[in-house]
Amino acid sequence: MFLSIHHITLPIEDPLLKFLIEIVIILCIPLLLNKIKVPHLLGLIIAGAVVGPNGFGLLSRDSSVVVTGTTGLLYIMFLAGLEIDMADFKKNKWKSITFSLYTFAVPFVLGLVGGYYILGFSLLTSVLFASLFSSHTLIVYPMVSSLGIAKNLAVNITVGGTMITDVLSLLVLAVVVGMSQGEVGTAFWLKLSISMVLFTLIVLLVFPIIARWFFKNVEDKISQYLFVIVMIYLAALLAELAGIESIIGAFFAGLALNRLIPHTSSLMNRVEFVGNAIFIPFFLISVGMLIDFSAFIQSWETLWVAAIMLVASIGGKYFAAILTQKTFKLTNDEGKLIFGMSSASAAATLASVMVGYNIIIGENDAGEPIRLLNDHVLNGSILLILISCTVSSFVSMATAQRIADADKDNKVSGNSEEKENILLALNHEDTVEKMVNLGLMVKTSTNTDRIFAVNVINEEENESSVKNAEKILESAVKAASAADVTLNPITRHDNDTASGISNVIKEKEITDLIVGLQGGKGFSASFVYNLYNGYLRNKNVNLMVYHAVQPVSTIKKYAVLIPENAEMDAGFFHSMLRIWNIGRNSGAKMSFYGKDKTMLILKRIVKKASIEATFETIASWQEAQEIAFDLGQDVGLIIMMADKGMHSYVPRMHDVPDLLNNRVSNNNYILIYPFTKTEVNTTEKRAVSSHDDFVEIGKVIRNIFK
Repeated sequence: MFLSIHHITLPIEDPLLKFLIEIVIILCIPLLLNKIKVPHLLGLIIAGAVVGPNGFGLLSRDSSVVVTGTTGLLYIMFLAGLEIDMADFKKNKWKSITFSLYTFAVPFVLGLVGGYYILGFSLLTSVLFASLFSSHTLIVYPMVSSLGIAKNLAVNITVGGTMITDVLSLLVLAVVVGMSQGEVGTAFWLKLSISMVLFTLIVLLVFPIIARWFFKNVEDKISQYLFVIVMIYLAALLAELAGIESIIGAFFAGLALNRLIPHTSSLMNRVEFVGNAIFIPFFLISVGMLIDFSAFIQSWETLWVAAIMLVASIGGKYFAAILTQKTFKLTNDEGKLIFGMSSASAAATLASVMVGYNIIIGENDAGEPIRLLNDHVLNGSILLILISCTVSSFVSMATAQRIADADKDNKVSGNSEEKENILLALNHEDTVEKMVNLGLMVKTSTNTDRIFAVNVINEEENESSVKNAEKILESAVKAASAADVTLNPITRHDNDTASGISNVIKEKEITDLIVGLQGGKGFSASFVYNLYNGYLRNKNVNLMVYHAVQPVSTIKKYAVLIPENAEMDAGFFHSMLRIWNIGRNSGAKMSFYGKDKTMLILKRIVKKASIEATFETIASWQEAQEIAFDLGQDVGLIIMMADKGMHSYVPRMHDVPDLLNNRVSNNNYILIYPFTKTEVNTTEKRAVSSHDDFVEIGKVIRNIFK
């Protein structure tokens, strides 16, 4: 009645009504399915089938659906590359390569046997048919990532292997298409090799240079997000020009921007939010619109082909996951998670099927075209997409939840996150965002409300000072909320800035204090006075003095200078956790410089910390200064400092502020003063009870990094 009154015909063409229906689906499906423990991404695929052209015909799979769906597919691959831990990836690259060979070869062999010997396809068609099952789509990655286990070894292996196996399967597609058209020869292989090398070099080497320049010079958040979208599509286009599928380009774009978009940043939060809220759901709906259930009723041969495809794909992925689990001695849940994540066939499979279906290799006696892949394979691939995504969703959700729960149990059981309250001392509006970003980067706790910001107002100052303080704190709250973190603003009235901050430290039981220097000024005489006569009087607080001239995300490497005997100071390991967090969350390489004994301790502990680090021995404090004076562009400096009475203290440390003002004013740097009392928490008491008990120290820090 409604449709006839408004003269609306099916499929609906009105753009407003179409978009409304799609948004309602995206809104309601998760709410309904979460109650019955069904993955919402499966619901979106089914919803697409119901409202699509092969269902009730409410919506057509027109260009608007294809464009947003394509963006969603590219988004999934981009996020997979963006969120991969590069240090872990390098550490586990051989595991990823081994897994990719398993998950490519086993389904390929099963598909080749099924196509050539059972279905009677030609050898060329059988090879393309087999390649459909070797690739997989990380359709459940957003869900796995949302559970906080993106850094799990099984996830890391699967994501790394996805890149390799998808490239291999799509290369098979390119070769088969070339052979079907008689184009394979020396020139074909030479052109393909050169284009792939050029594509890789441009995306992985040129893209980071462009992005680093952009993020350093453009602070507008909307422009930064649009820049990311441009990079995704540009990489996808370059991949197609190189003769490979666009999804590989999106994945490479994620790898290229990996170190430039910190995982704790507001930009990362925007990228994930928009993708998970709009683009990825649209992709799932568009996949559902391809499903035609009537095709399976009309032809038993279609069901027979689909059955072989399901056995080759899902069975092959299962055996590949078991082989990977046994090879690397993973847990049962990790093996199941690898199977769950790799069992979904959608993107590359659909691309290969459509290409093969559109290639006509002849005509039959009735004059009908003979396609490289026939209608039965096309319809069977749609059923494969539906069932494989269903299996992937249920298996991944169950195992990922168990792994996430186990991680939480480890943290709650005793050797857990230490007590952590971070305080940002904000006095200048131009340093607010930089200070907040550093606070987000150094925090270890998963709690999102343990960061505080204080602005101290002099009792004698006027109303404009109060308004300025409110403006500064409001900016800090907005910057933190953009990264989905709650920042607690505090205003204090006091004649002395350092005294006001000290009072907040006592009230809120602050463990870490971050104070900022203005980029163009550095250390002033008043700041140095407050440093030694105020901030450092708080003996149970880890103090960080931060000087930023460029966004923290654009730093390629940090030189970390550690004085002799620093490991004997009470707060040393607490401070080192902050340094490791900077490396882990920013992706920057950490180069540690210190005495042999200190480097030996760090090497033992850092094996379990997901950072890329090097260790070099230096002979003297003078040598450390020379390193600081020769940093180079996009290199940051971190100096472990000490106050009088600490084991690592040397009188020349008092000259550091002047030296930094004169020689390092164009670089980011952080001075860290570890706390000198051990009453901060029981973790530190245990860590410093015996400086030679390296094994126990390593356990403490490794548990924090879990």
